[in-house]
Amino acid sequence: MSHSPEDQGRAAPPVMEAVGRHSPPITPSRDRQIQFALDAAILLGGFALSYLLRFDFAVPEFLWLPALQQAPLVLLFQLAAAARSGIYSFLWRYIGISEIRPFLQAALLVMVPLVALRLALPEALQVWRVPLSIIFLSQVFGFGGMLAVRVLRRLVWEKNLTARRGGRSQATVIVGAGRAGAAVARELRGNEDTRLVGFLDDDADKLSLAIHGVKVLGPVDDLPAVIEQYGIGLVVVAIRQAPRRLMRSLIEACKAHGVAVKVVPSLDELLSGRSLQKLRSVEIEDLLGREPVELDRMAMRSLLTDRTVLVSGAGGSIGSEICRQVATFSPACLILVERAEFALFEIHRELSRRFPDTATRAVVADIGDESRMHDILFRYRPEVVVHAAAHKHVSLMETNCTEAIKNNVIGTKIFGECCGRAGVETFIQVSTDKAVHPTSIMGASKRLAELVVQDLGRRHPTKFVAVRFGNVMGSAGSVVPIFRSQIEEGGPVTVTHPEMVRYFMTIPEASQLVLQAGALGSSGEIMILDMGDPVRILDLAEDMIRLSGFRPYEDVDIVFTGRQQGEKLYEELESSGEILKLTRHPKIRIGCIQQPPENLDEQVVQLHELAKLGLEGEIRRALAGLFGMEEPPSPRDAEGDGERPVMRDPLPS
Repeated sequence: MSHSPEDQGRAAPPVMEAVGRHSPPITPSRDRQIQFALDAAILLGGFALSYLLRFDFAVPEFLWLPALQQAPLVLLFQLAAAARSGIYSFLWRYIGISEIRPFLQAALLVMVPLVALRLALPEALQVWRVPLSIIFLSQVFGFGGMLAVRVLRRLVWEKNLTARRGGRSQATVIVGAGRAGAAVARELRGNEDTRLVGFLDDDADKLSLAIHGVKVLGPVDDLPAVIEQYGIGLVVVAIRQAPRRLMRSLIEACKAHGVAVKVVPSLDELLSGRSLQKLRSVEIEDLLGREPVELDRMAMRSLLTDRTVLVSGAGGSIGSEICRQVATFSPACLILVERAEFALFEIHRELSRRFPDTATRAVVADIGDESRMHDILFRYRPEVVVHAAAHKHVSLMETNCTEAIKNNVIGTKIFGECCGRAGVETFIQVSTDKAVHPTSIMGASKRLAELVVQDLGRRHPTKFVAVRFGNVMGSAGSVVPIFRSQIEEGGPVTVTHPEMVRYFMTIPEASQLVLQAGALGSSGEIMILDMGDPVRILDLAEDMIRLSGFRPYEDVDIVFTGRQQGEKLYEELESSGEILKLTRHPKIRIGCIQQPPENLDEQVVQLHELAKLGLEGEIRRALAGLFGMEEPPSPRDAEGDGERPVMRDPLPS
């Protein structure tokens, strides 16, 4: 069965065609023979034209015979170079700037041996010594002609495609005329269901210019007018990490005109293997509009590359993303510690598929099991440990405070002690903004864990660093997946208080900054991440409802449930009177907080005994005393929605 040149490799998506450009030529078929014959005619024509131009269209008769003898030799070199350079392995219909390189490479491959023959052959073989001017001109005309024919073929194909589309195609405009926009435009031009109208970009130098034959129509603010003028049905946002204000205005303009909005994948999604051309719907993360994280990659490589790294809580939202980020820096070995079997299986399988050259070890273990952790640490000898294992759900820990103490406090102490004895170089604890002026069992347990890590830092040569940040968008148990599930069920969406605000960052951003902070921090320091501006939870709920295509309070209702036990109206990242020092990374600061009390060990041992006995009331009283406040009410005894007293940082004793 014969195939046209365009049909070769049709099963592969266009974005993958470039990978095969340098593969060997496909077995010639009838259509391929016609293509070779056409190319041969173009190359011979270019050779003849070179002679004609060299002698002003009056070639001397004594040169006719040498020219006729040289033509087959030059043609042979040219066809071989074209095949070797991969000219016959890409589709004509997708030819563009990136396909020019094989033609230049082929021309160079031809010129090198012909020039060598010209300089090396003796006078007796004059007939095979092609003049230098002819060598150069014949490549320009020959390969230039081959490229021109292919470009013409693409133009004809696109014209026919436009004719076939008729009125069925969707008029589309791309917001952003940068590299991402150009890549999307190139792909959309080959889509029969899409008619690309133009670009919108605020760069004045790009106005009225064309990219892939498509004009930049005006600034982004012209979107409403462009939608009406051209009957736009789809807007593609090709601006990486577009500011929140811009995304809101674009979405509002499109919603007002009933136009669909798609966005290109973010850098984090591209690193996770998503194709640039796989457009997705607008998500709530896009409206937060945070700037992309810029890492000190040299410091990160020094921390992670060719090192053995262990991550506890490797199956959790943060832990699994930390594992992905670590794997991109090519560690010698990545140890995944997790007590949830299925979560561990999933992240280990993913990492094994995506990073086959990185050795990964899946270890089922509980950080509170001292003998098990001792065996693991002395078997694998990790140089870097990231401690992400913790209980983090505020309301659940209010009713399970013994488990909060066992896991968040005692588990951290046992694990940290084992790491210190095993000679771990760097220990990074993942903390939370709820540890600042804690009003919940979870927050108090994480604050106590910070103190434990600081105390370990002054008793072991290991560098112990805690990293504190706020809510992570999309993590398990966070507000975003809860809201999304409630919207899918038709509502209502439950918000605890109309004035409640929280800091948010994406999972990849938090994970990258945790590792960066670990690379920058010194032992005993608490590193505080810049969370940007706080977001009102009510605004978040309304935005998510709108992004789902519904109207807040009409299609999907929002109800206020009142704050749960231990919840604050707003979160803080630093304690009262805490002085923040800058680091060389703009999004990471150092919290200069009070040192842990001398009797911290005694207090932790006391809490451990109470937790083993299940004495929740005693645990609450102990935490209240430790943090210098009156005893908080137990959830079983609390009545009404009154304010809870705030736990304060402990004073050294």
